[in-house]
Amino acid sequence: MNFLIYGTGGVGGYFGARLVEAGHAVTFVARGENLRAIRENGLQLESPLGNYRVWPVQATDSVADLGPMCAIIICVKAWQVVEGARAIFPLLGPATRVLTLQNGIEAPAQVAEVVGREHVLGGVCRIIAALSGPGVVRHTGMEPTVVMGKLQNTDGFAGEAEIADALRSARIRVELTDDLDAALWQKLLFIAAMSGVGAVTRSAIGEVRENKESREMLKSAMGEIFLLAHANGIRLDADVAEKAMKFVDSLPPSATSSMQRDIRDGRPSELEAIIGVVIKTAKRLQVAVPVHQFIYAALVLQERRARGE
Repeated sequence: MNFLIYGTGGVGGYFGARLVEAGHAVTFVARGENLRAIRENGLQLESPLGNYRVWPVQATDSVADLGPMCAIIICVKAWQVVEGARAIFPLLGPATRVLTLQNGIEAPAQVAEVVGREHVLGGVCRIIAALSGPGVVRHTGMEPTVVMGKLQNTDGFAGEAEIADALRSARIRVELTDDLDAALWQKLLFIAAMSGVGAVTRSAIGEVRENKESREMLKSAMGEIFLLAHANGIRLDADVAEKAMKFVDSLPPSATSSMQRDIRDGRPSELEAIIGVVIKTAKRLQVAVPVHQFIYAALVLQERRARGE
């Protein structure tokens, strides 16, 4: 299959490199110094599952001269999704699949508004990977996994099986779901707690989970999203928070989320997509989420400074 990776950061770089390694044709969209380094030295992947260098590499900062793609994986940050969807729209053929892998719960619907629901596969990814430098992706934790499914009330071509087979050939675990909304909320329950508590404590997950107060804060944040999901008509298993805490306990002690790394480094983050969406939904449904309100209030000024507001 031919793939387009729209956004070659840690997640896009990892999945794209593994797809190339498995024999698929992949074009990478990147920018600035990252693009320059990829063009000059290839895309370099460092991983406990095996290092790999993509060379030669197809990399660009513009999709204007590209033809239709079999599959497009959008890997930009949540606030860049709509811009990305508009950029890749000319590359859609009748059977093109567009997979979203953003944090939060809004990206699949946002992309569908631009490209059409029949093209969209909503996804959740599990991986700890980031750029350690221009053109270098470092994978440090989690078994690379994608959970994906088509949007509700979607008619026409979906193509889950084809893209799932391609990802599996690249040694990426794939789970297909008939309840995409539940999968998105389950990821939100974990990532909002880890990102929010990690950001306000300025601590890696090892410290957070070993400290009594911060561990209780994690549990409380997860409990708030569990109740909010049910108020929103989303069915989550009763033990979802317990399983999420077990997963937290399995992570490398040095693990951090992309949101807290961006906040730590003074960059724009996914605060609105991960924490802000909880506040917004809770207000609409009149559900109390005091932990998330505290996290948002503690971080929003830094976020606005990072965006020059």
